[in-house]
Amino acid sequence: MTYAEFFSKIRGEFMGADVSDIQEHLAYQFNIVGEAEGIFYVEVKDGKLYVEPYEYFDRDVIFTSSAETLQKIADGKLDPVLAFTLQKLKVEGNIDKALRFKELVEAKRGSGKK
Repeated sequence: MTYAEFFSKIRGEFMGADVSDIQEHLAYQFNIVGEAEGIFYVEVKDGKLYVEPYEYFDRDVIFTSSAETLQKIADGKLDPVLAFTLQKLKVEGNIDKALRFKELVEAKRGSGKK
């Protein structure tokens, strides 16, 4: 899978997430390593979700993982905290905001997107 294919799939899955109840600004950069290598960001701002294929310099957290690990997290098959514990997900930055990433995964699943 190429980066463009992976990003398109992840973006499509997350864009349906209902984040209207998240009023805090959250900005996550994802560094994908290995197959589908690339960078993108997910931002929650004013209760709206943005997913863009760029580096984000005003980010709260940088997550680094393989595309496979991120897809498992997005699908709800791997808990982000467990992925970190198993060293499949590297986290740099604000840990409190990093822990809130799970809310985005749950909001995505709650929207009916799989």
